[in-house]
Amino acid sequence: MHLITVDVKMEEDVLRANRKLADKNRKMFDEHGVRAFDFMGAIGSGKTELIEKMTELLKTKGVKVGAITGDVAGDDDYRRVKSHGIEAVNVNTGKECHLDAHRIQHAIEKLDLDSIDVLFIENVGNLVCPADFPLGTEKRIVVISVTEGDDMVRKHPVMFGQSDIMVVNKVDIAPYIGVDPEGLISDFRKLKPSGISIKTNAKTGEGVEDLMKAMGL
Repeated sequence: MHLITVDVKMEEDVLRANRKLADKNRKMFDEHGVRAFDFMGAIGSGKTELIEKMTELLKTKGVKVGAITGDVAGDDDYRRVKSHGIEAVNVNTGKECHLDAHRIQHAIEKLDLDSIDVLFIENVGNLVCPADFPLGTEKRIVVISVTEGDDMVRKHPVMFGQSDIMVVNKVDIAPYIGVDPEGLISDFRKLKPSGISIKTNAKTGEGVEDLMKAMGL
């Protein structure tokens, strides 16, 4: 019993410290006029492609974009977003399955925030760990692919309950795998009545402008 109490206390301390750092990050973003967004979701859900599509659309409007990409290892996503000619930082977490406010604090030190209007933060591909670690962003967006099944929202209530926007991606193939995007949206509304749901096909760009509108971009 004593060990359990200690473990719970340590976890509470870690989460409390993360929230304080997240608040500092948010203050930093506000001071530099940066609008930051945390993109969460499983590997293969389409986070990177959505960010790429939005980056190109924002560039046509004269909006300066930056990105922080998080992965356990490697720099594949970083190289993809960097190829769009934007400022970007790659963060490898090693064994950790999420980004945290401390890592973001160090990542933004490598960016010229005065040259960025919108900052996309792509979290580590995971539907569990990132939920408890806010980064100081304006909104948290979770991306789910219809290929993940029709029960993913119900299986991950914490993640979806703490997200401001849910994106149901790859809707073009939903009829072929027997998943109804409206069912996923219904589950999300039960968890987060104030949340916004968007359906997209990142490959073609369908729904991307709707997502940007929901983000206030």
